[in-house]
Amino acid sequence: MNVLVMMGRLTRDPEVRYGASGNAVARFSLAVDRRFKREGQADADFFNCVSFGRQAEFVEKYLHKGVKVVIQGSLQNDNYQNREGQTVYRDQIVIDNIEFAESKAASQQNAAAYNARQSYSAPASQPAPAPAQRRETPAADFSGDGFMNIPDGIDEELPFS
Repeated sequence: MNVLVMMGRLTRDPEVRYGASGNAVARFSLAVDRRFKREGQADADFFNCVSFGRQAEFVEKYLHKGVKVVIQGSLQNDNYQNREGQTVYRDQIVIDNIEFAESKAASQQNAAAYNARQSYSAPASQPAPAPAQRRETPAADFSGDGFMNIPDGIDEELPFS
């Protein structure tokens, strides 16, 4: 049986290519922290990952460097001839399933930090996007943990018996 389940963060933005038939192939690497620290420093292992088809399109659309994900897949060996004619061997995880491993708020904070580091590459002549319309819910209050605080006076009975 060859099944892997790992949780980690993308170490770079995914590289997505489309084949002649239009099928997407996404490649990225995943940093997975080890449980034990050596001399106060957390060790991590780095794994090359690949996904295909609609899943690769999902990776292209929603994932970027720093996003924490859980992957399920299998470890496969691959080899190819480089330009010098030498055979190069590599291991990669072929992903069967991928899911976000952190809340949307945590992911947005991570994205904001990432974008702040990358801000030097954005052209200054781009107009700012129009602010999104937002519906306010007067009674709802969201705490920093991603859960909604239920206001007092709300009937907590189930509407069915």
